[in-house]
Amino acid sequence: MGTFVITKRANGEFQFNLKAGNGQTILTSEGYSTKAGCSNGIESVRMNSQDDSRFDKKESSSGKPYFNLKASNGQIVGSSEMYESTSARDNGIASVKVNAPDAGIIDYTV
Repeated sequence: MGTFVITKRANGEFQFNLKAGNGQTILTSEGYSTKAGCSNGIESVRMNSQDDSRFDKKESSSGKPYFNLKASNGQIVGSSEMYESTSARDNGIASVKVNAPDAGIIDYTV
């Protein structure tokens, strides 16, 4: 089962990572000024991860595949790591879809 891990960045912003059952990070959020905003971002990932059209498959300037998960308003709520192949990226998307809905939350900011 996956886990959302909430941490605080050096600049004071909150962020979350969605980790798969094996501990690997599969999605990283933007920075949020409040913990409530971060929590709302997690809920957005839970909802939007079940809609294939919310996954934006991209390629970096160095040719590495990655993806962004977008909310219904088009805002990016999470980004993946850079992958070595499009099939690895697609496996990452599948992992988000499986892990996000029921993932627990670990908050390291308390």
